[in-house]
Formats: sequence, structure tokens, C-alpha cells
Amino acid sequence: MLKPRTRRAFALLLMVLSAPLQSDAQAPGAMASDYPIAPVPGPSVRFLDDFWRPRIDTNREKTIPYCFDKCEEYGRMENFRVASGESDAEWVGAYGFNDSDVSKVLEGAAYSLMTDRDSKLESYLDGLIELYAAAQEPNGYLYTYHTAGMKAPPIEQGICCFTEGEPWSRIDWGHQLYNLGHMYEAAAAHWQATGKPGLLDVSKKSAEHVLETFHEGGIELPPGHQEVELGLVKIYRVTGDKRYLDLAKWFLDLRGRATKDRDKNWGPYSQDDKPVVDQDEAVGHAVRAGYMYAAMTDVAVLSGDEDYERAVDRLWRDVVGTKMYLTGGVGATGHGEAFGRRYELPNLTAYNETCAAIAQCYWNHRMFLLHGDAKYIDVLEKVLYNGMLSGVSLDGERFFYPNPLSSDGSHERSPWFDCSCCPTNVCRFVPAIPGYAYAAKDDDLYVNLFVRGEADVAIRDAEIKVEQRTNYPWDGRVEIALSGLDAPRCVALKVRVPGWARNNAMPGDLYRFADEDAPAATFAVGDAEPRPVTDAIDRHGYLVVDREWADGDTLVLTLPMPVRRVSAHHRVEADRGRVALQRGPLVYCVEHPDAPEGDVAGLVVPAGAEFSTEFQADLLGGVETIRVTGQRVVDGDPQEASYAAIPYYAWAHRGKGEMAVWIAEKAGAAEPIKSPKNAE
Repeated sequence: MLKPRTRRAFALLLMVLSAPLQSDAQAPGAMASDYPIAPVPGPSVRFLDDFWRPRIDTNREKTIPYCFDKCEEYGRMENFRVASGESDAEWVGAYGFNDSDVSKVLEGAAYSLMTDRDSKLESYLDGLIELYAAAQEPNGYLYTYHTAGMKAPPIEQGICCFTEGEPWSRIDWGHQLYNLGHMYEAAAAHWQATGKPGLLDVSKKSAEHVLETFHEGGIELPPGHQEVELGLVKIYRVTGDKRYLDLAKWFLDLRGRATKDRDKNWGPYSQDDKPVVDQDEAVGHAVRAGYMYAAMTDVAVLSGDEDYERAVDRLWRDVVGTKMYLTGGVGATGHGEAFGRRYELPNLTAYNETCAAIAQCYWNHRMFLLHGDAKYIDVLEKVLYNGMLSGVSLDGERFFYPNPLSSDGSHERSPWFDCSCCPTNVCRFVPAIPGYAYAAKDDDLYVNLFVRGEADVAIRDAEIKVEQRTNYPWDGRVEIALSGLDAPRCVALKVRVPGWARNNAMPGDLYRFADEDAPAATFAVGDAEPRPVTDAIDRHGYLVVDREWADGDTLVLTLPMPVRRVSAHHRVEADRGRVALQRGPLVYCVEHPDAPEGDVAGLVVPAGAEFSTEFQADLLGGVETIRVTGQRVVDGDPQEASYAAIPYYAWAHRGKGEMAVWIAEKAGAAEPIKSPKNAE
């Protein structure tokens, strides 16, 4: 637990906007404008539950050390030594952006230090940062592949993501700026966690070089892979130097525009087919897009650009309304790791890169801070518990790059990848999740995520302690207590009523609950009789209790969690005649060990199927399972069958076999799950 003085120091560094927003440090008084709603910094939030806290601990104790070890094993660290002249070895790796993996793990380690001090880890980071400083060229340039004196094979040989001789060559594929963006984010997190300026100094020297290089009359090219924009915003928040924010906006403004340095734009793959303020459809590489949309939201707010705000609003409606999977994943195709056409959402070949899910969390949190609407947190929660969490194994040492919604038995998590952006992204994301739980504006206190634990929240001139008692996501009862009040105080407590508890499977009409309305959510203050939340819900989806709160006052929110059948929009061809199962925020799947003879493809959830639930503490780390009394098609004949469904995030821990999120409603729709190479 942080000491009060430490918490006050973190409060001065409040607005943190990149990975989960607790990580941005802000020079007091530096921001001319900012998000109207302020997140409560992660270090002020203490998760004490049995769901997220163990995962955060696993990330700190296993995933971060594991990924550091892998970066050593695969030469990521050695490349810094080679670039500095400390090592005579050769630069190794398949991609020039491998430098970014080290930065992301370092960022995750810094987040962990904010709440769990570790002198050994801190010392390790000190040594790592010395490698960054040694590898940096005198003018501030830092890209180990180039500094090591390497020359990339020709692009036509299929190897890309390197420079070709000159330091800033191949800005579209070299990923030099992508690397720097991740370093800048890591620097802000490390400075906030330790107060040590080492990596921040390296980053400021680098950013000055970028400012001297990229400008009108200099190099007039945007980065191929967006990320430096987010990093520049972080450096702006740390220093208050508006040049960094202006450069982030300049990079964004160049997209879709002709410049002296290129004859044609790089096209929709890089979201470079039209100016960002004119874009209205999510296209191209889904991770690049997610990072860009998050950066656009930052720029919209910090620079007061209404055209940017209108653009991110349009893009959000397109993504959530036509291109997002039920799990919150995005990226329908592995070709270009990209969005597909509107309503193109195949299941077996779904790409749904883990990094893209994380980018959606970054973006949706910003959209909430801008607009104050619960629908953005509804999407964030859907991604958090499903599309993101499936990307890492329960032991924290195996990973999914794509996250499909069905499997023919060929999928399993991997220990590492040549392109290991996803494992290292998990490292930095998981420890920052507490920064998404609460937010504040004037006398408004927002409760967005339901997790047992405590938080210290600054409301105007007072610090209030918030305590949650809940077993969410397995149980929908949430008790919220306010304490630390010397005298009664007026606070507008705003508690998100999840869309799934208001019969909205997801904002928009891409998904809907196919069954009858669920029992109504209720709330009660103190010993009062429970009332329907509809008595006090605002137009933004928040239960609002605006009153004088005395020390120890409580509010109890009760969210019924029946098993719900979900149907997709009729234009989603892959899901026609099929339903998915959801309970609370969790999307479920049926996996081979829980189906008769391992036959998932032949299962049916008919209209009269019966559901029961059971918490199994000894299964997959402890999960609520759904028992289905439905049917199974055998030789064309539907027969009564019983099978179980597990939370989607927990699949692929019990060997290879079939899995499906979407199950046939009728016998005629049940068919074998075919791999792409065997599909007709």
C-alpha cells in the first residue's frame, strides 16, 4: 500500500494518457486543456480480488521476467550492446522493430514498481537504461539495427521493417519512429515510478532529434506504423513542452496528404488513404489503426480540435457497429492483420490480434474521458475480460497472437514469436488495469470497473476512500462504501450500469440478446429497500446517487447474471443460424473436453435449451461453467446431449481440439469446423 505522501505525489501526476492512463506524468499546470474527466491513477487503486489481483501478480512475478529472459535469449538486449560498441557480436533478429519489445517490457516493469517496490527489478532497469544511453548516437538517433552498421536484404526478398542505409530511410516500413514511441512511453512510466531521469533524458534527446528532422521543409513523411504520436503526447505531459504535442498532430495531419517526399500515399493499410479528419471507416492494419485513433483522441482534446473529435466519433461507431467481434476483438483477416469489410467477421480465420485488443482499451478509455458515456467502458470491459485476456495463458508464459472464435484443433498458445509485440504488450497492459477502474470530475465520482479492493480518490479538496466488496465477474452483487470523510460531503456517485445488465449486448445493433429481457438491476443506499436502477440512471448509462455521504455509507448494486443467448446482425454471414452464450461480462465457448466425444461442431443450442451454472474452483483457475441441455447432431440426426461452456478467455489450456463461440441453433446449421486449407 502506498503511503499518503506518495499517493499525493501521484495525484499531482494525474492525467496519464497512453497505455492505461495512470502512466502519464504531468508537470503541474502544464496542460492548457485536458480531458474533462480525470482517471484515478492506478497507484491509488488497490485490487484485492481473486480475479485480477492474481493476474497482476502473475504478470509481475512471471510474465515480465519471462519476457526479459526471452529478449535476452533472442538477442534483443545484445543488439543494444552491439550498437553501443560494447559487444562484437552481430545484430540479430527478423525485424528492426525488435527494439520496441524491450521498451514495452520495461514499461510494464515500471508500472509494477509503482505499486510493488522491488529493488532488484529497479536495479535491473537501471542497467537496461544504461544500454539505451550507450546505444544512442550523439545527435539523439536511436535504432540499433542502423547503428550496428547493418544493411537490410532487398525488400523484394520478403524481409521488411528495416532501414536501407540511411538513418531515416523506409519510414513506411523501417519502424524507427514506432520504436521511439514505445521508448517514450516507457520513459514516462519509469520516471513516474522511480523519479529517475535516465530514460527520460534519452527520450528527450531523441525527441529533439526527431523535431529537428521531421518538419515542413525537412522530412515530410508520417510513420508507417503509428505509435510515436502516443509517445510524444506522453513526453508532452511530462515536460509541458507543446512542441511534442504539435509534432504528434503534425504526423497525424500528414496522413492521406501529398508531400515533397512521396509521390503517393501508402494507402488504407496504414490508414493513409485520406486525411485523418475525413476518415469514417476503420480500414487496414488493426493495431496501427487503434493506436492512431487513441492518439487522435488525445490530440482532439489537448489541442481543442473539433474536426479530430468528430472523426474519432465516426470511426468509433464504425468499429463497434460493424467490425468488432463479440469478444471485443478487432481484425477480421490475417492478410495485413487488418479490418475486413463491414460485417465481415469470420470465426475460424478471425485474426483478432492481442495487440489490437489492447489498443481498443486505450482508445475506449480516452473516449470515456472525453464524453463521459458508459458505452465506452462497456466496450472496454468486453475487450478486457474476453478479447485481451485470451491472449495470455493462466501461467503467464504462453501467448496467442491471433484470437479466433472457433478452432479445428490446430490452435495453441506459443512461448514466443519472431514478432513478439503481443507478449510484450501484455507485460505493460496488465499492471495498468487498475487505472481504468475509477474517474472523477468536480464532485462526480465514477465507478467503472467492479473489482474488490480500495481506492483513494481526490474529489475537489478532499481525498475519499472507496471500497468495493464483490465477487465480480462471477457474481453481480457490488457493495460500494465511502470512507475517510471527516464530515458529510456532497458527492455524485456515478456507478456504471453495464449494457449487458440493460439488455444491450453491445452498443449499436451488431449484437443483441436473443432471449427475453433479463431481471432488472437494482440498487439500495444503506438499509433502504432496493429500487430498479431505472429510477436513477442517467442518459449516459450511469446510476447517479447525488447526496450527502457520511463516513461508512454504502451503496449496493445488484446485477442479475442469467445466461443470455446472443445473436449477431443478419449481415454477419458467419453467425447466421448461430447463437453465443454470455453471462455477465463474460463470453463463453464450448471446448472439446466439455463436448461429447470432443465434437463441438455438431452441437446445437435449440430454442428450448436449458442452462445451469456452477462455479468449479479446481477448473482453469476457478471458473463459472454453464451446463447446457441441448442437442448434438450424429449422422445427421439431432439427439439430446449435455455439454458445458467455459469463459472464452480460458480456452486452449487442456490440449488441442475443437472450440467454438457461436453454436448452431438448429440441427441443419451444425457442420464440421473446417480449417482454411480444407474449407470449400
